[in-house]
Amino acid sequence: MDNLHTAAATDKSNTEFPPLKKIPYHIGIIMDGNGRWAKRRGLPRTMGHRAGAENLRTVIESAVDFGVKILTIYAFSTENWKRPKREIKGLMGLFHYYFDHELGELAKNGVQLRHLGHMNGMSPSIQKKITRAVEKTAENNRLILNVAFNYGGRAEIVHAIQRIVAENIPPEAITEELVSRYLYTAGQPDPDLIIRTSGEVRTSNFLTWQGAYAEYYITPVLWPDFNKAELYKALQSFNQRKRRFGGLIDEEELEES
Repeated sequence: MDNLHTAAATDKSNTEFPPLKKIPYHIGIIMDGNGRWAKRRGLPRTMGHRAGAENLRTVIESAVDFGVKILTIYAFSTENWKRPKREIKGLMGLFHYYFDHELGELAKNGVQLRHLGHMNGMSPSIQKKITRAVEKTAENNRLILNVAFNYGGRAEIVHAIQRIVAENIPPEAITEELVSRYLYTAGQPDPDLIIRTSGEVRTSNFLTWQGAYAEYYITPVLWPDFNKAELYKALQSFNQRKRRFGGLIDEEELEES
């Protein structure tokens, strides 16, 4: 079932953007290009990551304005631990800074934070910040912000299988619906649209199970430059798609085609 709703719920701040018929309920974003953004400006990679972190507020606010209900961001993958130690240290520092300075504003604006990924391997201080952020925003319902941190799609599926086996669930009872209930996104609809910035054309182990039927939007724009207008372009592209889910398009789209 397509998890879409009309754009009627968008507020007056969107008057510069013509209304769209369909707004994705759940959007995933692979935030790529911070390093290249910095390199083009003769800056260290850490400055690109800082610019990317600052841009996140713009994108979150824009998603809320357009009526998106769930936003999943790829903040740090399990593979990112292979990066140079200095870069990892800078990324962890940014994570601390972001949650120290943005958590209050996110909570105030009705954003509910959820963590997707393993706690293993992270410092106790970061684990504490994640737990505090999740608890502090648990009752908010304007936007669910899934932060995929220390996350890998394959590792998520393996973790789900391990939990299923540990609970002695018989093989014949294992269905796609059951597996979904053991994923980090349990209880949430799968993403309708996954955006990747910087022009790279790969999924990078992001929402491997959940993104099976998502529409993909690839843009050459680097993440620090991905603003509200760029998000609107992605939504426009989404509105031009005819979603089939392996079958025929829905009746409403058949009438329009």
